[in-house]
Amino acid sequence: MTDAERVWALCAEALQGMVSEAAWRIWFTQIQPSWADEYRLVLSVPNAVVMERLLGNHHQLITDAVSELAGHAVAVDFVVRTPTGAVNDGDEGRVDEQEDDADPVLAVRADLNGAGGGDVPDPTGPGADPAPSDIGGRERNALQPNFNFDAFVTADSNRFARAAAGVVAETPGLAYNPLVIYGDSGLGKTHLLHAIGNYVRQHFPNYTVRYTPTEACMNEFVEALRSKTTLAFKRRYRECDVLLMDDFQFIMQSERLGEEFFYTFNELQEASKQIVIVSDRSPTDMISLHGRFRSRLLAGLVTDVKAPDLETRIAILRKKAEKQASVVPDDVLVLIANLIRDNIRELEGALTKVVAYARLHDYPLTFELAEKVLAEAVSNHQRPVTLDLVIQLASELSGFSVDDLKGPNRSRPLVQARQIAMYVLRQLTDYSYPAIANSFGGRDHTTVIHAVKKIESLMPARAKVYQDVEQLTRRVMTGE
Repeated sequence: MTDAERVWALCAEALQGMVSEAAWRIWFTQIQPSWADEYRLVLSVPNAVVMERLLGNHHQLITDAVSELAGHAVAVDFVVRTPTGAVNDGDEGRVDEQEDDADPVLAVRADLNGAGGGDVPDPTGPGADPAPSDIGGRERNALQPNFNFDAFVTADSNRFARAAAGVVAETPGLAYNPLVIYGDSGLGKTHLLHAIGNYVRQHFPNYTVRYTPTEACMNEFVEALRSKTTLAFKRRYRECDVLLMDDFQFIMQSERLGEEFFYTFNELQEASKQIVIVSDRSPTDMISLHGRFRSRLLAGLVTDVKAPDLETRIAILRKKAEKQASVVPDDVLVLIANLIRDNIRELEGALTKVVAYARLHDYPLTFELAEKVLAEAVSNHQRPVTLDLVIQLASELSGFSVDDLKGPNRSRPLVQARQIAMYVLRQLTDYSYPAIANSFGGRDHTTVIHAVKKIESLMPARAKVYQDVEQLTRRVMTGE
């Protein structure tokens, strides 16, 4: 028996009791183990129809089971068998949207929207997908190792939130429970959430950490209702030691999910399990949140993060430059910090833009060059930026239809056009990763995380990518 057969035999035994008899008979019995190593399991299926169904409805469940069995995150891929039994990885011209040249633990190779067809790794360029948590699940796709306490720039605007996050990470379930951190988009709330998760993973290896954006949780809940697997959904969120909820304000979009999470919240709190919630507003401002739920949130520790001052913005830029191995003059850092005041994500994006331009053209990075490159940052001729606007303009500039950009096709030029659109959306708007992912055919939010990292890494190295990003950004901002 091969490693793949042994792993799948154990997982299948666990999975059979978690799905209906009909689903097992129709879909799961057609799965055959193909290949496995410590961090990856490849399963083959007879055709794209079966693959689409498994990816769309059961991929997360299978990934959870495999990862829990292994004791660490394991990526699960599906491929289509040919009539002779060989594995068909697809045509040479296709490319996976989440390339496989990074650490395999970090790779998430299947879109959960049910894209039909096996994912083919792209051997070009770095693929820095988010890091795993202790067990499988959506948090496997989302905890980012670079979001740790050492990389967080502490200042007066966030000092209390940073201190509270540190205490919670060091004593999960014993100090502030729940911990609620709120503030405007792009100020480091999610960074602190990931830092807590990463710290607990490192120092409490037996603890189960579950991270989820609330929108992703909503999608799971809807699927659980549809497939009648709500018990598995409840177990997923109630049988953990640390629950990290991002973009919690979206809980108000679903009354049923809000009610379900209320009971989950009570059960975790009564068991002294740590809950950390991040939101763009205080619980007192969540008008549609049920009163009893709001009072429980307010009974914990509620703290905010504010926009960083000039010195903090410069420190953030300096740390970002060090991470990029870039030498950036102080006057350039001051220029960027003065131009962009209210959003750390935009601040770092501006630095990336300047560094990429200088490297591509082999110019010295001077104040004058940065001023020229960032001239549009102070333009007052901006129009409202929406998901549909960016996707439509990306379609016009790339030559691919909107349906192509949203669809399952993964040809190399199309994937790059899609990733550029995702990158620009993330840079120019406050839309969350799940919201952007959903606008591209219901993809998983990790696809957007990967796209942003991928394009950011390619901009200093490939002139065409830089030019395409700039052209789309200019069209979005000015309509020119």
